[in-house]
This record gives sequence, structure tokens and C-alpha cells, in this order.
Amino acid sequence: MLGYVVRRVLSAIPVILGVTIVTFIIIHATAGSHIPGLQISPNLTPDQVAQIRQNLGLNKPLTTQYLDWLGNVLRGDFGRSLEDQTSVSGQIFSRLPATLELTGTALLLGLLISIPIGVIGASRRGSKLDHLLTGISVGGFAIPQFWLGLILTLVFSVQFHNWGLPSLPQSGMTSAVNGGGFEDRITHLVMPAVVLSFFYIATWSRYLRSSMVEVLSRDYMRTALAKGMSRRRAILVHGLRNGIIPLATLIGLTLPYLLSGALVVEIVFGWPGVGLFAYQRALDFDYTSVLGATTLAAFLVVLGNLVADVLYAVLDPKVAGALRGEFAT
Repeated sequence: MLGYVVRRVLSAIPVILGVTIVTFIIIHATAGSHIPGLQISPNLTPDQVAQIRQNLGLNKPLTTQYLDWLGNVLRGDFGRSLEDQTSVSGQIFSRLPATLELTGTALLLGLLISIPIGVIGASRRGSKLDHLLTGISVGGFAIPQFWLGLILTLVFSVQFHNWGLPSLPQSGMTSAVNGGGFEDRITHLVMPAVVLSFFYIATWSRYLRSSMVEVLSRDYMRTALAKGMSRRRAILVHGLRNGIIPLATLIGLTLPYLLSGALVVEIVFGWPGVGLFAYQRALDFDYTSVLGATTLAAFLVVLGNLVADVLYAVLDPKVAGALRGEFAT
């Protein structure tokens, strides 16, 4: 198994390099000539602009700029922000815990809700409850995250406040006055986490339902029932273990998209994470900060694929046995 993981990590290196090269070229093609502060001081002379470009290294060939940037990235340094000259790495990693808190909560909500929905839908296939859950899932596919976020804000923040009911905060991670406690952070987290998890609940529950429908028709399920095992126990012991294997792979593959989805949610709710930071810096043509956030996203994509492969090998004895046989020979 260790050899398999090492091989997957090595094969991911060209992918990350390719993503950084393409992103570097695109960003420099769109904003590479941007001089920070020029919109504030438009009277800079050509000599002053040339000096700024030299100080920032923008006068070097594009290949040299990329190699210099890549060398710094390998040392954990994403460079300096063109907007305020702060460390991009420091800016990203100071906001990463907020993004991980949001995405981790959304992932937990997605698992806790989608698994029971998928199992119930498969075990009661064709019933009114199954049709109801299917309708909710279709709604999860169709409703945009930004629209759902605005609706929840309008209802649970604005209207609840007008009605004199306990309301949820509209934006931010903590309250400005006497904020930061556990209860305060939870109330700020509720709506962003629900919005972010809504689409994944719909996706994972439908995927698990389809997988469980196939598993419930297998011979070993009929054998377990024929031996006197209750239907509920057979579903939980034999059905769920086998039906959840494809779902584990899907969850691993969708982990990186939690970050991209968090960008929209962070913008709507003003959540101070990496997504909101990248969006704000993109508007300011701060391409060093955008490059840092994009590189982090590429790393998460590779990590998500690796997690999916490892989970599949751990949960499926056939795959694990094949890997042991491959490396034994």
C-alpha cells in the first residue's frame, strides 16, 4: 500500500507543475503588465514605472519569472503581494483555518445527512418517501449556492430580526462586539455550512441510493435474509459497507470542489477564508496572491484524488488484495 501511495504522489507532480505553468501564463497574459499603485498615482513617469517593474522582477523573461517563483514556492514562499507587499503565504495560511472550518463542517453535514437519505431511498424504493427525497435532491442540483445563501439571509437574518425572533448573523465569522465564543462562532457558521453542503447532500445521497439499489439485489443480501438476519441489520452490516465504497471515491474526488464552492459561499456571507481573499485580490490584479491560492487549490485536487484512491483500496478488499499481489511480485 505504501508503494502505491508513493507512486500516486510521484505521478501527481507533473499535474501540479502543469497547472502552475498554465495559470502563470494566463495570469501574466491578463494582468502581467499591471503596476500596483498606478491607478492611485497616474502621473508616474516612464522611468519611475520602469524602476517599479525592475524592483518587482517584471522586466525579466517570463520563463525566468516562473522559475524564480517556483523555486520560492518549493521553499514554502508564494512571494509578496503586489497590493500591500505582505507575504502571500502568510495571508493564505492565516485564512486557511477559516476555510477548513467551513468546508469541514459542510463535509460532516453532507455525510451525516446524505448517507441516511441514500439508504432510506434505496430500502424504500418507489415509495412516497423515496419520491419526496428524490424531489429534494433535484432541488439541491438546481438551486444555485449564491441564491440559496441570499434567501437564507433574507429569512433567518432579516425577517427573523423584524419578527422579534432569534436571528442568525448575516456575515462574518464572529461578532464585532463580545464575539469569538463558541456559541457565537456556531451561529455564524450555520448558514454558510448549510449552503455549502446542500449541493453535496443532493449529489451524495442520489449516488449512494443508486449504489445501494444495486447492492440490495446481490445474492449475498438474499442469503443473509434467508439465514434469518433482519432486513435492517442486513442493510447496515452487508449492504452499507459495500454500497458506500463508490461513494467514498466520489467524496474524495469532490473534496477540492468544496474549496471552489466555498469561494461563492465566502463571498455571499463575508466569510474570511481563502476564497474571499483570492476573489478580492483578483479584483485588484494582485496576481501573486491569485497564483498562491490557485496553487493551493491544485494541491487540494491532487490530494483529493489520492485520498479517493486510498479510501477505495482500504474499503474494497479486492483492490487491496490486487495491490498487495502487484507489489509482492
